[in-house]
Amino acid sequence: MRILLTGGAGFIGSLLAERMLASRYEVWAVDNFDPYYDPKIKRRNLKKASASQNFHLLEGDIRDRRFLERVFKKAEFDQVIHLAAKAGVRSSLKDPISYADVNINGTINLLEACRQHQVRDFIFASSSSVYGDCKIPYRETEKQLNPLSPYGVTKLGGEQICSIYHRLYGMNMAVLRFFTVYGPRQRPDMAIHKFTKLIQSGKPIQIYGRGDSRRDYTYIDDIISGIMAVTKKRFSYEIINLGNSRKVKLLDLIRILESKLQKKAKLRFLPQEKAEPKVTWASISKASRLFGFKPATSIEEGIDHFLRWYKNA
Repeated sequence: MRILLTGGAGFIGSLLAERMLASRYEVWAVDNFDPYYDPKIKRRNLKKASASQNFHLLEGDIRDRRFLERVFKKAEFDQVIHLAAKAGVRSSLKDPISYADVNINGTINLLEACRQHQVRDFIFASSSSVYGDCKIPYRETEKQLNPLSPYGVTKLGGEQICSIYHRLYGMNMAVLRFFTVYGPRQRPDMAIHKFTKLIQSGKPIQIYGRGDSRRDYTYIDDIISGIMAVTKKRFSYEIINLGNSRKVKLLDLIRILESKLQKKAKLRFLPQEKAEPKVTWASISKASRLFGFKPATSIEEGIDHFLRWYKNA
């Protein structure tokens, strides 16, 4: 199977590329090496994948329609997996315009290229941020979605655009809502990575609110397994949660890190932010029913894996 993978040098993308290559997929990865964090990190992410003859890296921006036209002329793709996006709730508050440009306009460009080149199978990486303050656990059948940040709005917009292309042009769509993915290679701004660095350096962790917010932390290998299962099926149009389906309180997460790092964290409490929900929690019954999705990694085990990578990175 020949896959076009956008965001292929990132945290999820690079590890997904390796898993697909191990499964004998041919992977064409697109990435623009955005300076949101050091592009050298992304290039290191690709070291293993780049050793394969079935891996091809295409550097460019999905907002550039001429670039995408050149990409789609290079090969006939069986499937597009669209991971490329500007990520991060708090960062989207500072720069909502660029988030809309990449996450909405970039997605439209990619869907248009698929339509024009008769690529019918599309997997879109969405986010639990589309739910906002909905009833928990979050279910795909929820009708009153209430994203609380520009990032969440742009992800919901991407979902709706995918729905339109399915309805108008018959494209097969799998929309995957990821829940707080963590593990080796995660971005430096993500909680577990950032907290580890702050604890080790003796700098304070900023806690918004009382530290009682809860997140559905999902280990990267479980997310990759879910995506791989989706690549092997064809869905007319489905929205699917991929999460661990367990809630972890923020202060409990910090205590786990303290225990494993054998160092006390310094905490600085700040007012509660309005752009983040108090709780995220995935119902994964649909993923379980459709393709046997069953997360296998506890938060303690996942942090062990992350810390081993962090100490050797």
